[in-house]
Amino acid sequence: MSDCLPIEPAAPRARRSRQARVVWGDHVVTVGGDAPVRVQSMTNTDTVDVIGTAIQVKELAQAGSELVRITVNTPEAAQAVPHIREQLDRMGIVVPLVGDFHYNGHTLLTQYPACAETLSKYRINPGNVGKGDKRDRQFGQMVEAALQWNKPVRIGVNWGSLDQELLAGLMDENSRRAEPWDAKSVMYEALITSALESAAFAQELGMAPEQILLSCKVSGVQDLISVYRELAKRCDYPLHLGLTEAGMGTKGTVASTTALSILLQEGIGDTIRVSLTPQPGESRTQEVVIASEILQALGLRVFVPSVTACPGCGRTTSTTFQELAKQIDDFLRMQMPVWRKQYPGVETMKVAVMGCIVNGPGESKHADIGISLPGTGEAPAAPVFIDGEKRLTLRGEGIAQEFQKIVEDYIAKRFGAQAQAASEAA
Repeated sequence: MSDCLPIEPAAPRARRSRQARVVWGDHVVTVGGDAPVRVQSMTNTDTVDVIGTAIQVKELAQAGSELVRITVNTPEAAQAVPHIREQLDRMGIVVPLVGDFHYNGHTLLTQYPACAETLSKYRINPGNVGKGDKRDRQFGQMVEAALQWNKPVRIGVNWGSLDQELLAGLMDENSRRAEPWDAKSVMYEALITSALESAAFAQELGMAPEQILLSCKVSGVQDLISVYRELAKRCDYPLHLGLTEAGMGTKGTVASTTALSILLQEGIGDTIRVSLTPQPGESRTQEVVIASEILQALGLRVFVPSVTACPGCGRTTSTTFQELAKQIDDFLRMQMPVWRKQYPGVETMKVAVMGCIVNGPGESKHADIGISLPGTGEAPAAPVFIDGEKRLTLRGEGIAQEFQKIVEDYIAKRFGAQAQAASEAA
């Protein structure tokens, strides 16, 4: 053996931020401090469509979104917000709603108090609250509404809508430097300055630091990493991470995962959103699934049982293991809204669906429950391992159905017993 020191397991570093509370009724979502990193999403429905928006919020919440943002851009949208909340309450969906405001938020929050009261948090973009002498006044009106209704705010800067007066001022200042920064560095500074100065102004108006969250969103991976590393050094507000306009499909998924994973590993980020452009016909919940998978892959959160499956090779010409892996994964995700309450702890379960004898038995033993399907040239038998031991062998045409039933029975027996024991202890 080497004389080197033992290798330390990798783990995300900790950045201790302030803790904010986002509340709806008795339901409280804590953000920052020692709270887990939260998953956020946003609807793409017309907010005026009360039923359609409520249904999508429900789908996002059931997929794992702990905060859902909705667009509030017109008087009609503001009037719809309380009705959306009522519809969600009737459906038993307690997820807090975040209002996304641009340009006219000061008017909507002032003229439609029911909207201001119903929302659990406001998102304010300091680049879109007004220009010149209107800016501070209109920003102040939004902060006053937050104070009146005791709501936290996210001051969300976006480089696509950056305060141009601030940027011009920093450019002028930069031109007077003995060694001027490059344009990108000035842009980074403008994003951070906009967020921090707006937060300081909100505190001057009476907001507690614990009511303020910040974000500085850009669309480039390295840009996002650079901006958030510096922002994290300069403040202890909870930070919302997201690669804005990440794109669609593989590009958006990979870009978001790369940027967010690096920052989260460094302990930066208290809420995250994957701003994925849905492919035609794709569910909006895909962005929630990806965000959850990022946190689960880093070991920061556990949302659903993990399914380990081999990629396949020349030994696995059969598609049975692929079909079974997808079937089991879809089944587990579909059941989680019910199982989360019925079987606490089920999200920690590990399932293995393997395609041949090379790694199949080993991976199956490492999982809570696993199956090693026969590969090319192997005997038509599928050993099933439960809690590290081979318990039975499946054969025939009904292997997929039999294994799913075994998984269901295992969950009911193991996690049902745990829930019963916890109930009796209480």
